[in-house]
Amino acid sequence: MVEKAEFSSSLYHPKHWPMWFGVFLMRLTQLLPLSWQMKLGKGLGRLVMKFAGSRTHTARRNLTLCFPEMTPAQREELLLRNFEETGKAIFDTINAWWWSDEKVQQHMSITGQEHVQDTLNAGHGVILFAVHCLPLEMGARIFGQFQPGVGVYRPHNNPVMEYLQVKGRLRSNKGLVSKRDLRQMVRCLRNPDVIWYTADQDFGRSSAVFIPFYAMPDAATITGATTLAKLGKAKVLPFFVERTAGDEGYRIEVMPPLDNFPGENELDDAIRGNKIIETIIDKNRAQYMWLHRRFKTRPDPTDKSVYQ
Repeated sequence: MVEKAEFSSSLYHPKHWPMWFGVFLMRLTQLLPLSWQMKLGKGLGRLVMKFAGSRTHTARRNLTLCFPEMTPAQREELLLRNFEETGKAIFDTINAWWWSDEKVQQHMSITGQEHVQDTLNAGHGVILFAVHCLPLEMGARIFGQFQPGVGVYRPHNNPVMEYLQVKGRLRSNKGLVSKRDLRQMVRCLRNPDVIWYTADQDFGRSSAVFIPFYAMPDAATITGATTLAKLGKAKVLPFFVERTAGDEGYRIEVMPPLDNFPGENELDDAIRGNKIIETIIDKNRAQYMWLHRRFKTRPDPTDKSVYQ
C-alpha cells in the first residue's frame, strides 16, 4: 500500500519542465473563487467538445445507446451539459488536491456518514460503491474530512502526475492500493477499514459478465464487489457526489449498507450492482463520465465495435 508520495530528483529533469509549468498554472487557479473556476471550466468543456472529435463521438454514442427513448435534441442538450461539467471537473481535481481542509469544509455538505461509522463499529469493512461522477476526486476529499479511507487507483504513467496524484489523494486517504492488488484490499477491509470501489467501466473480458446497463443488454461488467465483500467480510454502501445547483459547492451522500449482499451468485450481484449504478447516475446524469468507451468489449470478439 502506498502511504507516502515519493519525490525524486529525476522529476526536475528538463523533459518534465512543461508539466511543472502546467502544475504551476493549475495551482494558481485554486486561488480563484469557485464561481470563477466553474465559469472557466464551462468554457473549457465547450472547447473540448468542439475539438476532441473522438471523445465527443464516444460520449454521443454512449448517450444514444443508453437512452434511446430520448429525442436527438434532448441527447444533444445532455451532451453539451456533460462537456461543460467535464471542463469544470478539472477544477474539482485542483481543489481536491490543493484546497485547505478549512476551505473544503466551507464548500461541502455530507449526509449518511452514520452508516459508515455504524458498519465499522459492527466490525465490518466498508466498500464505498461509487461511480465515475466527474467530481469524484472532491468526493474523496470531503469524505476524508470525517473518515479517511483507502483509495483504489491506477498508477499514472507520467512520474510527475503520479507524484501529484498520490500526494493529492493522500490528503484524504490513509493510503492507496493498486486496483490489481486484491490481497491488499481484502487485508484493509478485514482491518476493518474503508475502501473505494467502482464497477461502472469496461475493464475488458477478464472477470466480467455481460449484463444490461441502461438500454444496452450486454455491457461487460466486473464482479469484483462480490469477491471483495466475501473475502473482506465487508458491507457495500452506495456513494454519490455532485456539484450542487449553481456550482456553489459539493454534496456527498452515503447510503445504507445493501441487504443480502453478496447474494447467492455473482451474476445476480452484478445485475443488482448495475441497477444501483444507474440510480446513482440518474441523480445527475450530466455529471457522469460519458466519455469512457463503456461498451468497447463485446460478447463476441468478432462483433463490430458499437463506436464505429
